[in-house]
Amino acid sequence: MTTKRIIFAGTPEFAVPSLLTLLNSKHTVCAVYTQPDRKAGRGRKLRHSAVKLMALEQNIDIYQPVSLKDADAQAQLQALQADLMIVVAYGLLLPKTVLAAPRFGCINVHASLLPKWRGAAPIQRALLAGDIITGITLMQMDIGLDTGAILKKETCKILPDDTGQSLHDRLAALGGQVLLSSIDEIENLPATAQDDKLATYAKKLEKAEAQLDWQASAIFLERQVRAFNPWPIAQAILFGQTLRIWAAQALPPTTITAPIGSVIRCQRDGIDVVTGNGILRLLKVQRAGGKPISVGDFLNAHPCEPSKNPIS
Repeated sequence: MTTKRIIFAGTPEFAVPSLLTLLNSKHTVCAVYTQPDRKAGRGRKLRHSAVKLMALEQNIDIYQPVSLKDADAQAQLQALQADLMIVVAYGLLLPKTVLAAPRFGCINVHASLLPKWRGAAPIQRALLAGDIITGITLMQMDIGLDTGAILKKETCKILPDDTGQSLHDRLAALGGQVLLSSIDEIENLPATAQDDKLATYAKKLEKAEAQLDWQASAIFLERQVRAFNPWPIAQAILFGQTLRIWAAQALPPTTITAPIGSVIRCQRDGIDVVTGNGILRLLKVQRAGGKPISVGDFLNAHPCEPSKNPIS
């Protein structure tokens, strides 16, 4: 095994376990690339990415170009003379010049079993689709969107109660594990071309998707609630106010024929809403300006009765 000079490119929390794997290996992380600091929170203050915070702790050189299409940014990266670039949820496109700069190219740690769920939101799209299995793919990057040759895959079960957050955390850890088992000889792993006919696209999440449509089935609505936790959080208008729905459960089929959108039950263990197919039981909600609370606590402060008036 030869020690490699590695550039790490990543931005969110998902990338941190992979960066830690490299920092704890025999290889040298010569630089970290991460997206520019963004304004966040009510104060709109500039906030470092999770990867930048880790790089600062480790005293690693940090680069934050707005784009890698810029000639100066490309020259700066080439001057690092890296053997390899590991990319994990970086968020910027890598042009040909950058892909070819490291001696062994650029390797991506992707949160799906490619070619399924290419794109920005593979974790949430897998949950929305009702997939029962996902995983991590190590991919040799090319100029396409997650189209490069597959170097290694590891599977991960999707549990019935998984949320976007819980599945994110398990896949982030798995990404680090897969990288750990591969990094020493990654340049010698056999590369397998993807079958484009099997590809599906995981488009970026939009806030508008968070609005629940009661015409949909209870099963699909439950998937939305789980997939959109912790962002953008499913929501609906209930009892004249907008509630964010943090947890919900699709109930077994029923013969109830109340109008779609009706609240047919208000108890401490849940608020039951009629959907296009089945009943969705709301378990944890949040009022505007409030904190996420159990339905039991919500009803203590805001008593309500079942109603045939549709909600939206």
